[in-house]
Parts: sequence; C-alpha cells; structure tokens
Amino acid sequence: MRLILCSLLLAAASPATMAAAPAPAAPEPVVTSVMSKALPEYPGKEALILTVEYPPGGADPIHRHDAHGFVYVLEGNIVMGVAGGREVTLGPGEAFHEGPEDLHTVGRNASSTKPARFVVFLLKDADKPAVLPPH
Repeated sequence: MRLILCSLLLAAASPATMAAAPAPAAPEPVVTSVMSKALPEYPGKEALILTVEYPPGGADPIHRHDAHGFVYVLEGNIVMGVAGGREVTLGPGEAFHEGPEDLHTVGRNASSTKPARFVVFLLKDADKPAVLPPH
C-alpha cells in the first residue's frame, strides 16, 4: 500500500504535470504617493515622492520611468537592476539610481518571509505617468 501511494505521489509531481501548472504571480507592491511638486525653475518638470512596500516575495513587472529615479531603502532588503547593469541587493540606508533611459528589469523583495519598504524620488516630466511599460 505504501509503495502504491508513493508511486501515485511521484506521478502527480512528475515534470510534465508540474510544467502544466502556471507559476503563481508575485504579490504586487503597494505604492503610495507622498508628494508631487511642480518645479517652476525647470518648466514642465516635477518632483514626485512615493513609498513602496513589497510584501514577502513581492516584485515589480519590467517597466521604465522616463525619469531620474532615486530609491532609498527604509526596511528589509530589495533587489534592483536595470538592463545592461548588474543586480544589487540593498538594505536599510542604501540607495539606487535609475536614469531616464533605463529599463527597470529587476525590482523585488529579497525575502519571502518579511516585507520591504522604500522611498522613491522621481524627477520627471509633469505630463508623464510615474511608471511606463517597457518599450
């Protein structure tokens, strides 16, 4: 009986069966706008400050900002990266920069058990959204 049960469990977990099941989506981040301020000395530009919380295992989809983006980690550890650059893991008090031409390919919580929080400061065109799809 034990051998039959083990055989059934192994068959159920075969690579063909496992490949058919879609991977669960990463939990989505919670983004909160803190402040938006027009910059009259730089017509058409604004500063935007956001807080982002990645739940455990949370991640961003690939995106871009078409802005200078500065990330400052408040809590937990995050992994950041842009196309052509290397991934970096950041902890509290560490920062990351994305340029207007960068494609943000990696943005995720480094932990599957603890949340991570960070502040994002964007210097952007006033008429563009903060997050844009990849080209």
